[in-house]
Amino acid sequence: MLNPVHLRTLVEVVKTGSFAEAARRLGYTSSAVSQQISAFERAVGVTLFEREAHSIRPASAALLIADRGGELLAAFDGLEHEVKAMVQGLRGRLRIGTFPTASSRVVPKALAKLSADLPDAEILLDEAEPDDVLPLVLTGELDLALVYAYDLVPRMWPEELTVVPLLDESLLVMVPAEHPAAKSNVKLEDLKDERWIASRDGTSGATCLTRLCAASGFAPRIAFRSNDYEVVQSLVAAGVGVALVPALGYKALPGTHVMPLRQKPLRRHVHVVHRTANTNPLLRDAVNALREVCQDAVGGYLNPP
Repeated sequence: MLNPVHLRTLVEVVKTGSFAEAARRLGYTSSAVSQQISAFERAVGVTLFEREAHSIRPASAALLIADRGGELLAAFDGLEHEVKAMVQGLRGRLRIGTFPTASSRVVPKALAKLSADLPDAEILLDEAEPDDVLPLVLTGELDLALVYAYDLVPRMWPEELTVVPLLDESLLVMVPAEHPAAKSNVKLEDLKDERWIASRDGTSGATCLTRLCAASGFAPRIAFRSNDYEVVQSLVAAGVGVALVPALGYKALPGTHVMPLRQKPLRRHVHVVHRTANTNPLLRDAVNALREVCQDAVGGYLNPP
């Protein structure tokens, strides 16, 4: 049977590349670390490190165990923290993943509501795109995450997840304020000769733009890419291109003009997801706070100024 103490030691040795440095970080002696690794090797029946006179080299088995063991230790640490919080009379810890536009427009108000109701709760935020945070929810490193899916780029959600809709936001065409399109009701194909500003290649936003333009008979000429919508809007305001932005990513920046698509309206759908088996008592409160904030603001996101 694997010993979690030995597993933690192995992970640290692989990370540092040294028995002595791992011992220093863990508060052991080098001899104790060596004995733990030897016991681990006996338990798994394979040599984990090639030992040389002044160095060690992890075997492939050690690298595999360290990689998978890191996930187990993260889950164990989370459980240990929650038990300690319960014993101390605290309400526990909640780990949230979120994408940038939700971080600035949705999450702060939801956390304000949550903190007012649960002042002793510890809340940690991790910001990344949906493709990056979803695996962390599945492994238990995050309790829940805000994610999105475009009409033209649908997602399949893993069976282990509970998916709660939060809001549907409009997709808007943004042009410089002095652009002719700002003074007329144009179609998307009228912008086929423009330079476009898009998110990083391969992201859902960039894929949505490509598919939308293809349906209008052209391929967008992408001149700049950024996943930061404030950067995108600043580039539009500078007159170097036009962009397709979700309503959450829109702020009334001088020098820009936004308009809805004349074609069939398209949406980006925002959800909160968590593992169905997750028993963290803060989950329900967090989901309810997010839903309340989004219900209050959904009109603005569907029909921004």
